[in-house]
Amino acid sequence: MKVYATYNIKGGVGKTSAAVNLAYLAAQGGARTLLWDLDPQGAATYLFRVRARVKGGGRALVRGSRGIDGAIKGTDFDGLDLMPADFTYRNLDLDLDATNRPTRQLDRLLAPLADEYDVVFLDCPPSVSLVSENVLHAADVVVVPLIPATLSVRTFDQLIEFVAGLPGRRPRVFAFWSMVDRRKRGHRELLDRLPRERAEVSEVSVPALAVVEQMANHRAPVAVYAPRSPAAQAYQRLWAELASGPDRP
Repeated sequence: MKVYATYNIKGGVGKTSAAVNLAYLAAQGGARTLLWDLDPQGAATYLFRVRARVKGGGRALVRGSRGIDGAIKGTDFDGLDLMPADFTYRNLDLDLDATNRPTRQLDRLLAPLADEYDVVFLDCPPSVSLVSENVLHAADVVVVPLIPATLSVRTFDQLIEFVAGLPGRRPRVFAFWSMVDRRKRGHRELLDRLPRERAEVSEVSVPALAVVEQMANHRAPVAVYAPRSPAAQAYQRLWAELASGPDRP
């Protein structure tokens, strides 16, 4: 079982859009796929038409009084299941801090699913927290949506430093361009320069198009309602590159 986490310290950069589309493409390719919506806002859960509620909330999962397998829901798409968000996830840092191994609980919760799923995606809230550390320990690959702007790149450098400081095994960090507007000179310059300078940065870029924003209206991945759009094609290239890459650096 390979675990991907869509993560960024910054919010509003396209993490959920990436998680939903990549999970859909993985399932369409025949992989038994699970998406876990860890964000208490529950955007991915909403997009898949599932109620954002887990009986007992995050505390029950962390304390072991409820197994993750009993909370998983099916979606409208073959091979793709969803572990829903719950508003109690907003307190997940406190619940994790009360355990014996506060940075390893997601790893523990996912371990029993290894025979049921080929691929797991973790859609993560923006933060640097115990939840973040759990995600980074559980993930094989951290998928980072990167807006081509100076402050976004600075935040990416902070993430690289954060991962480098983790004890034990570390995930591979894989960044791609998100919300790209090629009319902007600064966007074009970073898209051209950074992939040549940084091995962690892919040349794949998802354009800033209304078709991506329309996911909330269609409540479906872009490839379902606009399969020929540049955005859908970008996500397909992104998944092809991720699926063929190594688990670790």
